[in-house]
Amino acid sequence: MVFHPPVAIVAKAGDSGKYKVGLPAWNMVLRGFLSGAFIAMGAALATVCSTGVQATDIAMRFGAASPGIAQLVLGAVFPVGLIITILTGAELFTGDAMLAPMAAFIHKVSWAKVLNLWVWVYIGNFIGSVVFAYIMAYGPFVNFDTAGAATVTVFGQRAVAIAAAKTSYVGTMGLWSAFLKAIACNWLVNLAVLLGICADDAIGKIAGIWFPIFAFVASGFEHSIANMYFIPAGIFVTGIDPSLSVDTVNWVTMWTSNIIPVTIGNIVGGLFFVGVLYWVAFRKEIAALK
Repeated sequence: MVFHPPVAIVAKAGDSGKYKVGLPAWNMVLRGFLSGAFIAMGAALATVCSTGVQATDIAMRFGAASPGIAQLVLGAVFPVGLIITILTGAELFTGDAMLAPMAAFIHKVSWAKVLNLWVWVYIGNFIGSVVFAYIMAYGPFVNFDTAGAATVTVFGQRAVAIAAAKTSYVGTMGLWSAFLKAIACNWLVNLAVLLGICADDAIGKIAGIWFPIFAFVASGFEHSIANMYFIPAGIFVTGIDPSLSVDTVNWVTMWTSNIIPVTIGNIVGGLFFVGVLYWVAFRKEIAALK
């Protein structure tokens, strides 16, 4: 098992960012679509696996603290999405929030190219996330009888509950909370990206990615691309069964109460708390490598 030293990891991150910004727009969207779907797969798995956790015998042993068990389960299974993304070369906006700026710092790539990558990958991520949300809503989250009448499963009900929680950020302090959670999220996500670069073998990469992603999900932080799955999944389910409708779970509040502030926070977390800080910390050593 081969591990690269920190300066080599930062340099390789810049090389990766340079490659990414050079992709044609259609390829950015295609790879973004794939990653959006992959992140949604992890989010869907987390939804299913955490359903009813608080009602189980083992959870009840922990009394009022049982919600933490649900968060533990969420964190344990969610990382599959980023693992697939990194190991298969798909494009994730939140990772590119650090990798593309690294290319600008190290290789003097223009910021116009950085923004170009962000826009096209973001669009691809959104499409992939929503497509998979539809698949889950009309697949595992609902049962149809012989007459075609729909009954939402407990997993679908859990999806609505998650979507409602994700769109509950209201007022200045609510949006500030979402923003701070998003910073913390992408700080951890991009540390996972760097740890994925750290090892050359698949097992080492998986282990490096898994722990920071587990930490961000279990801690309740906010990831813009994951939320592009979580919230639409709830919207689709409430469309199947209007009795489950929640006022905040709709296409407008998805953006105003979550995606917009969370996206901004994700950019800050990836760009400044990982990209800028690691570039400043290792720029002399990186220059010596050239």
